Amino acid sequence: MRFFVLAGTLFVTACLRGEEPINDAALSTAQDSLSSQTPPLLAEAIKKSSLDSERWAYTQTTVNKDRAGQAKEELVVRFDPSLPFAEQWTPLKINGLEPTARQIKQRRAEYEKRRQTRRALGELLNLTQATIATETATTITYEVPLIKDDNQRLPPEKFRVTVEVNKAQQSLTHVGVRLRAALRMMLVFKLKSGEADLDFATVDPAFVPPITGLRAEGAGSVLFVKVGGNYTATRTDFKRVTPYRERFKVKLGEMKFLDY
Repeated sequence: MRFFVLAGTLFVTACLRGEEPINDAALSTAQDSLSSQTPPLLAEAIKKSSLDSERWAYTQTTVNKDRAGQAKEELVVRFDPSLPFAEQWTPLKINGLEPTARQIKQRRAEYEKRRQTRRALGELLNLTQATIATETATTITYEVPLIKDDNQRLPPEKFRVTVEVNKAQQSLTHVGVRLRAALRMMLVFKLKSGEADLDFATVDPAFVPPITGLRAEGAGSVLFVKVGGNYTATRTDFKRVTPYRERFKVKLGEMKFLDY
């Protein structure tokens, strides 16, 4: 963790936790999420992205900055879903230096713990209640409410989520999250502003556009002391691979891949 106690919300995970890549990993109820009540174009775009998401290896560079804009950490990692689970996520550089074996082991353990215990953004979307927010000749942007049950990470009334879909390609192009109103946590912490943007872009015209970047920032206060920061993550060096999980016929949930 980087900036004190911005823990527990989207903007902790995104803005303040640069050591983990954007998680692409399974939601047992995903089929229910993509029911007949989900807008057809949105359902198709999510289905295509989820089926394709773990077929890309990539290098991700993340940069964490504090409220003053000073870099706190720069991390370069390689994610390769074709490798055994314990080896899929490998730190390459930490603040410009090659990591030690101990650092690699520690970072992998931290990431795996979060991956197993934290619900992804996609798992919190109430897709059947999605409505059209805006539409252009090429895209449709849906506003998607968050579920209320067992959702401590993103209180539905506090956040607005939008999902943009390319009409012709039937693929995701952008996901945005905005804090609607200040959010108080643990009595001493108040999140005053926050936003995040998840981008998809074409890497190979033959395949669905994967996630290529994330930008997020948040600001708040702890006992009247201002805290905050911003986070950027960029994916490059994509390579098409066969997922290791296919050897065990483990199904990837439609919505687990969509995360911050």
